[in-house]
Amino acid sequence: MDLIDDPGDGLNAPEFSVSDLSGAIKRLIEGEFSHVRIKGEVGRVSRPRSGHVYLDLKDDRAVIAGVMWKGVAARLQTQPEEGMEVVATGRLTTFPGQSKYQIVIEDIKPAGMGALMALLEKRKAQLQAEGLFDLSRKRPLPYLPDVIGVVTSPSGAVIRDILHRLRDRFPRKVMIWPVAVQGAKCAPEVARAIAGFNAMTRGGAMPRPDLLIVARGGGSVEDLWGFNEEVVARAAAASDIPLISAVGHETDTTLIDFVSDKRAPTPTAAAELAVPVRHELMAWLESAGARMTGALSTGLQRRDQRLRDLGRALPQPDALVEGPRQRLDVLGDRLGPALISGVQRRKVRLADAAGSLRPGVLTRQLRNERQRLEGVSARLGPALGRAALTKRTQFEGRAARLNPRKLAQDARLADQRLQALVVRLQSTGARQIERLNQRLEAMDRLRETLSYKATLARGYAVVRGGGEIVTTKAAAEASSGLEIEFADGRLRLGGAKATRKAGSKPPEQGSLF
Repeated sequence: MDLIDDPGDGLNAPEFSVSDLSGAIKRLIEGEFSHVRIKGEVGRVSRPRSGHVYLDLKDDRAVIAGVMWKGVAARLQTQPEEGMEVVATGRLTTFPGQSKYQIVIEDIKPAGMGALMALLEKRKAQLQAEGLFDLSRKRPLPYLPDVIGVVTSPSGAVIRDILHRLRDRFPRKVMIWPVAVQGAKCAPEVARAIAGFNAMTRGGAMPRPDLLIVARGGGSVEDLWGFNEEVVARAAAASDIPLISAVGHETDTTLIDFVSDKRAPTPTAAAELAVPVRHELMAWLESAGARMTGALSTGLQRRDQRLRDLGRALPQPDALVEGPRQRLDVLGDRLGPALISGVQRRKVRLADAAGSLRPGVLTRQLRNERQRLEGVSARLGPALGRAALTKRTQFEGRAARLNPRKLAQDARLADQRLQALVVRLQSTGARQIERLNQRLEAMDRLRETLSYKATLARGYAVVRGGGEIVTTKAAAEASSGLEIEFADGRLRLGGAKATRKAGSKPPEQGSLF
């Protein structure tokens, strides 16, 4: 064998750590693919609470994982959804924690008009299946709203057209909520504006609108895409205030048009739907007032003629009082004799009553009442005696039940039951103590069984050297003295011998010093 052996095949290759190799691969991929554009279909989409977006880009043969950081995802005009065909721009990198490569997406857009239309149809079908397009949930618009809320851009021509049209038709109070009408900020700002108007309280410092108008001028599908976002459609559907959508021109259609209570082809038409024409309304009021006056006059004339017709059918006033006047005369003639006859009858009744009130009659009635009272008082004494006897009998019967002997007997029975319980307690306690003693003896026997002294009794010994237990031959040879413990005592071997003093006893048998 040579002093220096040649290395085997492959043994001279450098060794890399896992982190070094992963870093080298990461630098290689990021250097070669620092900026790429990938066209594919969006697969799995995940949106955790961190705000980042994780997705897959795939075609019929391969899949690439992608990630969009929170800031990039917030700026996107169109959010990626599963099944959408997109073009993603970014850079390739690796994720060493899972040994995979991925694309960090910096921008993502639908791959052409067809993808946008397919996404729009998918959202439309979903919202329609949830019933947000049903006519039964649409509310009627107020005829003449006091306050109108407008959600649009404050710098465009749309708001000027709406204000000009409202001023021409019927001036009303208008509250404007400024929003972005295109771009990434459009959808969230429009949704917040609709929710903000609904959150206002009636009669507060800021009056709550009676009608909302969401307006924007015409544009391409991409310009109007913010009004096709699901968040805007759901905000419009959840609005308690009636809402008119006026987005784009007559040929432009967005999702908010389907969920709103009324769709206007243009922002100017929305203002016309919101309020009537003031001059037409005044003319109608004048016409209605004239018609009401004519109808009231005609009604009064009909009632006057009806009253006259009924008056002709009534009898004359003299004919109505002729009968009562004749009855009054007859009764007046009969009143004098009737009064005289009544006075005579009462005189006769008074004379009869006075005859029965003579002193002899009253004396006789008093004597009869006194005799009846004396008879009743004679019966009162025996009745009180019988009642007292009955009460005394009841009292004696109850007193007999309260005999001291009965109480003593009950006390003896209770004492006997107490003694029986004491005996049972003593016997139970004795048995409990006996069981505890048995458990203690069993545990003591177990302790003796597990103790190493029982092992010594079977012929084993414990060897100690220098205060430590010796378990090997080398440790025993290195020790200056040994102490061997047997079952009947300990034996010391080696070490310094002790000098026996005069008069001291010899060492015990079996011990060496």
